[in-house]
Amino acid sequence: MAVTAKTKLDAAKLRADFPIFGQEIRGKPLAYLDSAVSTHKPRQVLDKLRTFYETSYANVHRGVYTLSEIATAEYEGAREKVAQFVNAPDARELIFTRGATESINLVAYAWGLDNLGPGDVVVVTELEHHSNFVPWQYIAKRTGATFTAIPLDEHGELRLDTLDEIKRLGNVKVVANNFVSNALGTINPVERLAAWAHEQGAIMVVDAAQAAPHHAIDVQQLDCDFLAFSSHKMCGPTSVGALWGRASLLETMAPFNLGGHMIRSVTLDETTWGQLPYKFEAGTQPIAEAVGFGAAVDYVTDVGIGAIEEHERELLVYALDRLVDVPGFVGYGPPPDRRAGIISFNIEGIHPHDVAQVLDMDGVAIRAGHHCCQPLMAKLGVAATNRASFYLYTISEEIDRLVAGLRKAHKLLA
Repeated sequence: MAVTAKTKLDAAKLRADFPIFGQEIRGKPLAYLDSAVSTHKPRQVLDKLRTFYETSYANVHRGVYTLSEIATAEYEGAREKVAQFVNAPDARELIFTRGATESINLVAYAWGLDNLGPGDVVVVTELEHHSNFVPWQYIAKRTGATFTAIPLDEHGELRLDTLDEIKRLGNVKVVANNFVSNALGTINPVERLAAWAHEQGAIMVVDAAQAAPHHAIDVQQLDCDFLAFSSHKMCGPTSVGALWGRASLLETMAPFNLGGHMIRSVTLDETTWGQLPYKFEAGTQPIAEAVGFGAAVDYVTDVGIGAIEEHERELLVYALDRLVDVPGFVGYGPPPDRRAGIISFNIEGIHPHDVAQVLDMDGVAIRAGHHCCQPLMAKLGVAATNRASFYLYTISEEIDRLVAGLRKAHKLLA
């Protein structure tokens, strides 16, 4: 999984691209350690959005006038960039959605309702974000399929030794797994799970929302069938994401949304669907956001995915070394070599929300809660955790401030 960086990332220099870091929070410089939930936007992306709205905006695929043709070229150019980012064999396999959540729901409804039934098994994991758990749980109940989860070991990693037991439950038809856990940072063996899924005759659905901003993604190498990710977690706008799917599967699936643009013809008696990818892009799409998504891909690619991964690994090791000396610190998750730049932890005797509020008084932003992973929290035996997460603009001084803030919280509240 590790990628060797050719050029070391200079986070302090990159921070100059992000206007948000020019402000103070409660009189202190912002230390933003919540990039796992959403990332900040560089000027390169903000400028692209503004320029598109000011000079190039029109609805796409609708008009034969110049402005519409320009907007369509920008929109389809962004599709090409995003498709290349995950090494899709064909850009028409890349569908723009409103985010990774909608991407997964698209597969769950459009594939699941027509292909699942009693005797079938839908397999997720105890690590899943609700967006890759709840849709499959719901569709399994709708269709009468069995719903089950691959359990975790004490390090927060998947117990693949349980796969033989799982396949005895019935006809395994879906395996849905996140590439990187948003709560623990666990890097999962997606290629191995995809191979197992295909041995069972199942499809492999990958939630890459937490992986795509930080690690090289190659859908052909992963050998998955569907892959979902979002723009806002990789320096792009909100309300746009992507679903990559095998054309052979997408072509057999019913549409998820119905309306304008996704049709071939409409009569009183029958409607026929358009070609890929438009069959799944009903109505007016998030046009400017998709263009911004393409700009974000350009930005992240220019920085270098390998450099980002190496930078986060160094921060992770540094943070873990410092955090273990904080009084009452309890950490969760695998060792650094099998983890992304995410640290979930608790301070004994202090609720995570209280910890986060103390840190906020010093301008340090972390996440506190169940991270949309309630089954995982139940597995850990806690209601919530604190979570610090890093990205290309994170610097070690922010980790120092986190540690100082945790010591302060322990002194005040423990």
